[in-house]
Amino acid sequence: MTNLSAFTITKKWPARHPDRLQLYSLPTPNGVKVSIMLEESGLPYEPHLVSFERNDQMSPEFLSLNPNNKIPAILDPNGPDGRPLALFESGAILIYLADKSGQFMPQDCTGRYETIQWLMFQMGGIGPMFGQVGFFNKFAGKEYEDKRPRDRYVAESRRLLGVLNQRLAGRRWIMGDAYTVADMATFPWVRNLVGFYEASDLVGISDFPHVTRALDTFLARPAVAKGIGIPSRT
Repeated sequence: MTNLSAFTITKKWPARHPDRLQLYSLPTPNGVKVSIMLEESGLPYEPHLVSFERNDQMSPEFLSLNPNNKIPAILDPNGPDGRPLALFESGAILIYLADKSGQFMPQDCTGRYETIQWLMFQMGGIGPMFGQVGFFNKFAGKEYEDKRPRDRYVAESRRLLGVLNQRLAGRRWIMGDAYTVADMATFPWVRNLVGFYEASDLVGISDFPHVTRALDTFLARPAVAKGIGIPSRT
């Protein structure tokens, strides 16, 4: 049996199945990217809840795996060359899991880099901008009388939705017929924007019919329906 005791994080979150990939996460848009990928790929894994209410992300054990104190992070006991591998940053994890499983990433060089391009589009644009809309619309920002900060992020989110909508015109998924890690990264954020952040009317989501069509298709996938609730908050 694999021994993961050398990794400090296992002291706070003991591995019941140390031979499986260990996922440290929370069911947020960034977190569920990885749980969805794990469900889609069929890779065996063990999820661990990193509770923000308990400030788990600032614990020495979690910081030993991710010094940037953000979820998700993974510990793969069966990493490259048979040695354990610890990774943080959801985009890097998705690329790693695609390579490990041989799924959801085009095998040709051009397709691979185009997929990574759209993954980076989500990481650098959609995630940060949609998150700011959530802050200013639903959380503390809604108390600001000056709506210029909110409107700035709304305008940028609409621009990004327009880019995505144009890309999806005539395509089933971001990369065409092939469902990839770019979709797994992007649509949890769209779901959060129009759902949890309650910003559907604010961003005018009905103006982006290709995005909403692809979102519905995404959410209908059984692995997505399961993955968006992992790790369980209870």
